[in-house]
Amino acid sequence: MRSSNPIFSRWGAARDAGPADTYARRPVGAAVGGLPTDDQATNPYAPGADTSPRTDGAAVTMDDVIVRTGTTLGTVVLTAVLSWLLLPVDGTNIGRSYGIAVGAALVAFFLSLVQAFRRTPSPALILGYAAFEGVFLGVLSSTISTYVAPGVVVQAVLGTFAVSAGVLVAYRMRWIRVTQRFTGFVAAAATGFLLLLVADLLFSAFGAGNGLGFHSGGLGILFGVIGILLGAAFLAMDFKQVEDAVAYGAPREEAWLAAFGLTTTLVWIYLEVLRVLTIFNSDN
Repeated sequence: MRSSNPIFSRWGAARDAGPADTYARRPVGAAVGGLPTDDQATNPYAPGADTSPRTDGAAVTMDDVIVRTGTTLGTVVLTAVLSWLLLPVDGTNIGRSYGIAVGAALVAFFLSLVQAFRRTPSPALILGYAAFEGVFLGVLSSTISTYVAPGVVVQAVLGTFAVSAGVLVAYRMRWIRVTQRFTGFVAAAATGFLLLLVADLLFSAFGAGNGLGFHSGGLGILFGVIGILLGAAFLAMDFKQVEDAVAYGAPREEAWLAAFGLTTTLVWIYLEVLRVLTIFNSDN
């Protein structure tokens, strides 16, 4: 089953023979390695046409995913801290810092698109995305902490950890079951959410100062909470994709795509938690 995370949607191309042959033709409904799986889907890594070659003959492991994810997230955190320290948002430097942050966000978005449409993962692209994303997050967080809601960044980081840990526990306990219906519902909800976000940006850009009202008050908090819930749903889908990839023997290099997808989702959750806490603190 493919995740609706645009990064993980590329994993289905990585289907080939090799160490995965033990699992290759087993339907997803069968128990593999003791891991319950979606009984409505078929193995996304089974041999088939348009396969992605395995470069080292090895299958991905959970350790591979953890190491690559730690490296990618570590890059985000490191560049965020450095940009916070080296790109001050005081009155003298705020214009320059904002310009660098916007440029970094655009570069990160471009790199993410390039990687999303690549046939194989590129560690350089993924780490580059993480570095530029970290610059954007560092300046944004510094600005909010300095001018809007002091101390809210620490709360947002803790909130992101809490949401992630909660989803992981719920997924491991099977309180959340990622099925085709679940995936379709989340995809539809995310599409609506993004369309509203684009409409809000357009209204803000063309004269309606507060857009659709998602930047303050109860409506802004509600919109942010919906964003957090969507991020949590995407995280559960990411866990499912990683679990299936390990169980069915996806190529080891696909661990970089796992790191990319998980990092993208965690950044989403952090931004939505930061939005909710910022609105809540500024309103009070």
